[in-house]
Amino acid sequence: MELRRKAGTGARIPTSSMADIAFLLIVFFMVTTIFKLEQGLAITLPRSTAGEKIPKEKVAHIWIDQTGMISIDDLVVGVPDIEPLVLAKIRENPGLIVSFNTDERAPYRVVNEAMERLKLAHALRVSFTTVPVEQ
Repeated sequence: MELRRKAGTGARIPTSSMADIAFLLIVFFMVTTIFKLEQGLAITLPRSTAGEKIPKEKVAHIWIDQTGMISIDDLVVGVPDIEPLVLAKIRENPGLIVSFNTDERAPYRVVNEAMERLKLAHALRVSFTTVPVEQ
């Protein structure tokens, strides 16, 4: 009994459907992957539709620089001087808006004391102004 060998037949992996299998794996991983976004509080921020130009007479600007120096309408003052100065400005103009501008490196102690002095002066209309981050 003689066994014959078949020529040309060997173990081969069919590669004709390899692209289909790869595509199905990509689709599977895209569908099952969970993209976790940042967790945070669910809040809705107000949006500005239009700005309003306010006359200079109705705004008092308080500036605090990185060293803690305070300036109210280009007049350098100390923390104890904020209350009487703002109170006098409010008496002159009851609709006064105080624009509070601080440097990001300003000492928090000075900023807190200035805000407390504004409370004592009954400055109820305070605007906190920031410089937008440039991208």
